[in-house]
Amino acid sequence: MSEASTVAAPEQVRDLVVGELDVVRAILAGADVGPAQARLDRLRAGQTAPGPLDEIETGFGLSTFERQTLLLACGPDLVGAVGRELSDRTGSPRLSFAAALEHLPGAHWDALVPEAPLRRWELLRPADPTAVVAGPLLPDEQVVHRLAGVDALDERLEVLSHPVTVPVRLSPTQSAVAAEVAARWTASGPVVLRGPQPRTTRAVAAAACASVGLAPRLLGAGDLPPAAGDLERFVRRLVRETVLGGVAWLVDLDTSAPPGALGRTLVASDAPVVLLGDGGSATSALERLGLPVVDVPRLGAGERRATLAGALDEAGAVVPDDEVAAAAGAFDLAVGDVDAVALEVAAGRPLWSACRRRPRGDVGGLAQVRVARAGWDRLVLPEAQLDQLHALAAAVRHRPKVLDEWGFGALSSRGRGTAALFAGDSGTGKTFAAEVIAHDLQLDLVHVDLSQVVDKYIGETEKRLARLFDAAEDGGMVLLFDEADALFGKRSEVKDSHDRYANVEVGYLLQRMEAFGGLAVLTTNARSALDPAFTRRLSAVVTFPYPDRTARRRMWEQALPDAVPRRDLDLDRLAEADLSGGGITSAALQAAYLAADDGGPLQTEHLARAVRWELGKSGRVAWSAARPRAGAAR
Repeated sequence: MSEASTVAAPEQVRDLVVGELDVVRAILAGADVGPAQARLDRLRAGQTAPGPLDEIETGFGLSTFERQTLLLACGPDLVGAVGRELSDRTGSPRLSFAAALEHLPGAHWDALVPEAPLRRWELLRPADPTAVVAGPLLPDEQVVHRLAGVDALDERLEVLSHPVTVPVRLSPTQSAVAAEVAARWTASGPVVLRGPQPRTTRAVAAAACASVGLAPRLLGAGDLPPAAGDLERFVRRLVRETVLGGVAWLVDLDTSAPPGALGRTLVASDAPVVLLGDGGSATSALERLGLPVVDVPRLGAGERRATLAGALDEAGAVVPDDEVAAAAGAFDLAVGDVDAVALEVAAGRPLWSACRRRPRGDVGGLAQVRVARAGWDRLVLPEAQLDQLHALAAAVRHRPKVLDEWGFGALSSRGRGTAALFAGDSGTGKTFAAEVIAHDLQLDLVHVDLSQVVDKYIGETEKRLARLFDAAEDGGMVLLFDEADALFGKRSEVKDSHDRYANVEVGYLLQRMEAFGGLAVLTTNARSALDPAFTRRLSAVVTFPYPDRTARRRMWEQALPDAVPRRDLDLDRLAEADLSGGGITSAALQAAYLAADDGGPLQTEHLARAVRWELGKSGRVAWSAARPRAGAAR
């Protein structure tokens, strides 16, 4: 395959093609080719790039006879007089292979066998398959367009693909990967490119295409023909369009069925294809089939900082160095997002806010992204647990300094992230504590919906978890797995294939948790149900105690907003009711509705009724707040 190039202007393309066609017409007529050849030589002398016929000859490996046969077969569509000349000379307004053998020099019989370039690449086709030699030869429309200087993509490929923007900037690491892809590609054909950020992987692939003069277009693997024969013909069409239109092809594996047929077809091809994967099963299958795999790694904090600083400077956004360093340490923005953030900052948005909002959409329907609003002052816990939670927040906040500047990151190959288990009875504040930490760090809280993550089909749960972890790492989000024992439970004795797969799934989670570069919080009401291997990988285990009376008193205060009208509230008496923090919050809200319905301020009786109902949910004995005690809070 040769790199595609374009002559300066369409009219120059047409002049060059018509000049060469005049030479072939002279040969057909048996006339002196000297004058036509002289004109052609003058036209070629004024060109600085190969003409379309030169590109077609080189790209498809045509002989001189095949080149002239193709040009003369296209002649009637390029110059009207050629059809009449062919009719006068051969009896048909279209060239036949028999006529080409008779009139053109260097003729060889095998030029029109199905495996030869003219038919293999569908540049020409016999109008009558039963009369390949004597019947007329019809040129493909795309070939005629190319010779006429018209830029037109094969309409069958145009509807299945769309152009990909070549990035304006790549980091040194990403540029090196693009260069490696281009080198492997030009040497041996298709390449698999994988990475945790689909937009970055796509951008690196697009840069590799542009570096060899080709325009990238994206296809979904699910849109390719499933049958092996149809797929092979489709891949040939992709290669043909590269020569005719200067296009390279990116194939997104995310929508792919098992890629066996695709892999086997590409292994035997020199197609200009970059397959984009995330390291899942499809990528692994292609690697086993022998396709080379190139990884797009996540950037280190230093390179992220330099890339972000460069984009901000180019956009004219002035941001202090410490803010750039903090944002680069927390957010791993994909290619394209960096420039979008820089433009937003130049327009007046704070850098941290611009970075924080970019990756939110990547979570999809697998989790709920919450903007945390609760502060430390609303968290009621003993001092020991509060110290642990503050330490967790500090580990995330100062991670770039400790791991990169102080060198701790070089001492271990384990992930840069932090994983914590919050264990305790229902309603003791585990989820609320995760929200407080996210608010303190000014990060989003991703509340994982396990019903959307766990899938009965083999491999699907891992794919969805990978998407979640990658999106959380891009956006510096706090991942929250509520009731994590449902997902991170103990591995069982293998009795059948289902047990074996369940254990593989848990093993994958262990590995992914260890490699995660952010903060992941797991909550559980039953710590003993978790696989012990998870505990060994946790940075912290925080046990949330059931609140005592003093803690419940503070929780009642926290549960009632200042704007609530109230009268004669005996919070000391209410604190005697055996409720968790979640139960108190629920009872306070229900009591407020009761007070609003009565048209008056909130009173102890409203709260007492709500408390009794809350206790009744778990079948506990009735409780009464009768005879309010002296000194009741107001």
